[in-house]
Amino acid sequence: MHLAAHFPGVNNTTVWSDPRSRSQIDFSSFEHLARTAERGLFDFFFLAEGLRLREHNGLVHDLDVVGRPESLTVLNALAAVTDRLGLAATVDTTFNEPFELARRLATLDHLSEGRAAWNVGTSSDALTGENFRRDGYLDRAGIPRVPGSARSGGIPLTRAAEFLAATRRLWDSWTPEGTPRPFAHRGEHFSIEGEFTLPRCPQGHPVVIQAGDSPEGREFAASAADVILTRHGTLEAGRTFYADVKARLAKYGREPDELKIMPGAGVVLGDTDAEAQEKASLIRLQQVSPQNAILALEQVWGHDLSSYDPDGPLPETDPVPDSERVQGRVRHGDPLAVAARWRALSREKGLSIRQTVIEATGRQSFTGSPRTVAAELTERVATGAADGFILVPHLTPAGLDDFVDDVVPLLQERGVFRSAYTGSTLRSHLGLAEPVWKG
Repeated sequence: MHLAAHFPGVNNTTVWSDPRSRSQIDFSSFEHLARTAERGLFDFFFLAEGLRLREHNGLVHDLDVVGRPESLTVLNALAAVTDRLGLAATVDTTFNEPFELARRLATLDHLSEGRAAWNVGTSSDALTGENFRRDGYLDRAGIPRVPGSARSGGIPLTRAAEFLAATRRLWDSWTPEGTPRPFAHRGEHFSIEGEFTLPRCPQGHPVVIQAGDSPEGREFAASAADVILTRHGTLEAGRTFYADVKARLAKYGREPDELKIMPGAGVVLGDTDAEAQEKASLIRLQQVSPQNAILALEQVWGHDLSSYDPDGPLPETDPVPDSERVQGRVRHGDPLAVAARWRALSREKGLSIRQTVIEATGRQSFTGSPRTVAAELTERVATGAADGFILVPHLTPAGLDDFVDDVVPLLQERGVFRSAYTGSTLRSHLGLAEPVWKG
């Protein structure tokens, strides 16, 4: 089983009202969670990315986290206070350039002696583009757009794929023996040539991660990624996703174990299953406040719903397509389809707006006593629903302390999780071979 720790910070996962909640910016918070993950023998520590503060009706949304340092800077600092833990960050391909990012990631890999990982990020909205000189974004086909043109909810994967190919060419431009060679890449999005400034990385290439639930994202991951992140939460959904993605690998000459599938998951522990369930219900109420319930509703419906009672029924009106009322958040799926699912859920279970949002938007969560959680995690991996999990604590930075103290030993007893690191690089933790040099 593979385990990673996610430091939440660009959404409303964290329960701010908890007195144990600490800063999202102080280095001590990052250090605490990273040291906890390494103490638990996790594969890697993961940071997401937010390039623009989220907006609600034209104003910065003040119910979410609104501060996040630059991720690779944080990871370089964490390399100095950890020894074996992998260090992963989402870094955007839309508003960066291959040479610059290849150099930054290679630097992290050298400083950490082979522990760097890159989640290949994309941006497809004009709101984020306004923070950059391009003043625009890329649609699904990779076509540049500017503010005022038709917006797309798609992902500019064509640019990302070429960006990754160019970056790998840069990493391979030095021979394994340490001889620099000129590089050149010419494609639709990039035309670059010159000489790279760093020798080949300690683990060949940094580990490449892709977050892709869409058909395009799955194909991209199958062709190029080492790890894929997913939101699929139920056992059956996880098995279906797992089988689909693993089946795509053969066409690229890859074996099933060359791509690790790791869904995100929360964990709530208690002395008993009943106590844990009670704690989990309270946490979800704190995460989805009345204000956040209305925000989530407006994200789907696309117009002002501030007059609605969070404890009342869902709107009878239909969503407004292509609304810009809520910006900076990913919209998962067609709003009309999402609204239909929420209405069906609300009718079936007699749920209010807030209750519907709580049930419809929660990520996968393992809730129970340590033994119950250990058994459920083991089942998911043993039955082909996942290779491991990205654990997302609701409390920063101490949210994984109990898991490491109480669940990890049980996983070790079951023989499904390591009792010690057997290698020094992230690739060795994940059981991945070093990439073949393609000079």
